[in-house]
Amino acid sequence: MSMIFDFLQYQVLGMRWLNDGVGSLLALFGMDAESRVTLSLQFFIYDVIKILILLSFLVFLISYIQSYFPPERTKRILGRFTGWKAYTLSALLGTVTPFCSCSSIPLFIGFTAAGLPLGVTFSFLISSPLVDLGSLLLLSSIFGFPTAILYVAVGLVLAVIGGSLINRFGREEDIEGFIRSIQIQESAETTMTKRERVEYAKGQVKATVHKVFWYIIIGVGIGAVIHNWIPSSLILAVLGSSNPFSVIIAAVVGIPMYADIFGTLPIAEALWAKGVGLGTILAFMMGVTVLSLPSLIMLRKAVKPRLLALFFGIVTVGIILIGYVFNGIGPFLF
Repeated sequence: MSMIFDFLQYQVLGMRWLNDGVGSLLALFGMDAESRVTLSLQFFIYDVIKILILLSFLVFLISYIQSYFPPERTKRILGRFTGWKAYTLSALLGTVTPFCSCSSIPLFIGFTAAGLPLGVTFSFLISSPLVDLGSLLLLSSIFGFPTAILYVAVGLVLAVIGGSLINRFGREEDIEGFIRSIQIQESAETTMTKRERVEYAKGQVKATVHKVFWYIIIGVGIGAVIHNWIPSSLILAVLGSSNPFSVIIAAVVGIPMYADIFGTLPIAEALWAKGVGLGTILAFMMGVTVLSLPSLIMLRKAVKPRLLALFFGIVTVGIILIGYVFNGIGPFLF
């Protein structure tokens, strides 16, 4: 069984065969396999191709599933439940929606305008960019299935608890007035054929790749520099286990950036190779995907500063706690 999991992790998801092929190709051109330039170029070509393949496959699959959950149906499903069931279901539905936080905010606004409880909509907003099939498979390619499954589980817990806490503080008055005045038109749900669902999924793949392509290029470029040019001693001095503030630093550094999990993956991979703790890496990834500065600016258009600060504070504390927990249990996972 372990051989099967290793094959899935390293050859199917990790595509080690692709890395070996890129290395062999560069060698054919007479490049020194041990030079930093060659290793950086190999990392760059391999990671860009790998991420684009995984991105296309995952977006197609998730978009096909998502075609069964148009906003009208989602709002109807969420409206049937209250309390913890509603928060949990909202977090789970977030796993079949767009990969990045900025794409999730329009759906958050629509759900809020439809009258869904504030905590339910925030559970969705936290979960949507944080946990999905993409995060499960992509993290499995680096850290293995147990770690990826545990990450998805704690991400869902953060979304559920975060939504319930926001609801408990009762800040409904901090939703901007224009959202409450939006008139939601109930439209008849159209049933798509299988061919239409496939075409819809293809369209989502094309649109998503177009939107995130340069973020992937930048992320892989940063990863290549970290992997081959920055000394491990320098990285570990800042983000290593000997620094008790490494998780906080990683989370804060991630906030100004904007990317989805595909853009952060090569950076995480490079940090992991340098010996940075698992929790520190995940805190960075979560800071980027959930609390990026562009998404906070977009969210400010929908909510007032007090509610935005409450959301930011709850999620930041949750991310930091999760980071320290993963740093503590990391040695037992590998």
